[in-house]
Amino acid sequence: MNHPARLRDAIASDGTTPLIGIFDMFSASVAAQHYDGMFVSGFGFAASHYGLPDIGFIAWPDIVAFVQRLRLAFPAQHLLVDIDDGYVDPETACHAVQQLEAAGASGVILEDQQRPRRCGHVDGKQILPLQEYLDKLDMVLDSRRDLVVVARTDATEEDEILRRAKALAATDADVLLVDGVRSVDWIRKVRDVIGDKPLLFNQIAGGKSPRLSLPELTGLGVDVAIYSTPCLFAAQSAMDRALTELRARDGRLPEHTASSIGVAECLALLEKNISRHHDRSLITAATAR
Repeated sequence: MNHPARLRDAIASDGTTPLIGIFDMFSASVAAQHYDGMFVSGFGFAASHYGLPDIGFIAWPDIVAFVQRLRLAFPAQHLLVDIDDGYVDPETACHAVQQLEAAGASGVILEDQQRPRRCGHVDGKQILPLQEYLDKLDMVLDSRRDLVVVARTDATEEDEILRRAKALAATDADVLLVDGVRSVDWIRKVRDVIGDKPLLFNQIAGGKSPRLSLPELTGLGVDVAIYSTPCLFAAQSAMDRALTELRARDGRLPEHTASSIGVAECLALLEKNISRHHDRSLITAATAR
């Protein structure tokens, strides 16, 4: 199955393709019940795998191992992977990209930040000189076989956003992302300067970008929408609420009802991930799409 080709087809189709941010195998299991595509969020992976903020702690072998597990459990899902700045130097970026493609990734996002890096929706970001990033991006593009590559800029100054967006659109990158874009008007400005290059929009709760529906994004010319943290933030909220209620009841579990999750419901979800249980007809159908 050519995973990059399937993602390209989804991007080229009508409407905006949603990719849901996941942070571990369990969140991926839940997300797969609702959407056809996943975004391996750096924010979520740093939180889940290391218990640390998204400021540059991720090691590339860890993200490759995660994608290997994801692909075995979810053979028909799109898997777009956040690789931050390519783990600093261009040679490492190229090696990680080749490893991820071999592991079954559909695509990667490569940003133009320099260390210390930050989540794209917080203050204090620093960016590489444009030519230095373009050189790294070109090396990554040359090292892939079919992998979809999203070129991302974290520029915040208005003139620099447009300068970089135009420069990235002129490369062989498949898709362009301006992260932390602050308004609908700026989505339109970016769309205008990048021509026919597919555009990706990142939505994150509490972030700098406006909350927009998929039809609204389609109307703005956005081809892909990644939702970086809905699973992570929902998990934090739900776990905190459940444990607060457990303490308030002096340790007595709530009654199990038809609408709640217990042993049987959880196991039913996880058993779908066993590879010998995968429905081959569904995988074939996904390939055909």
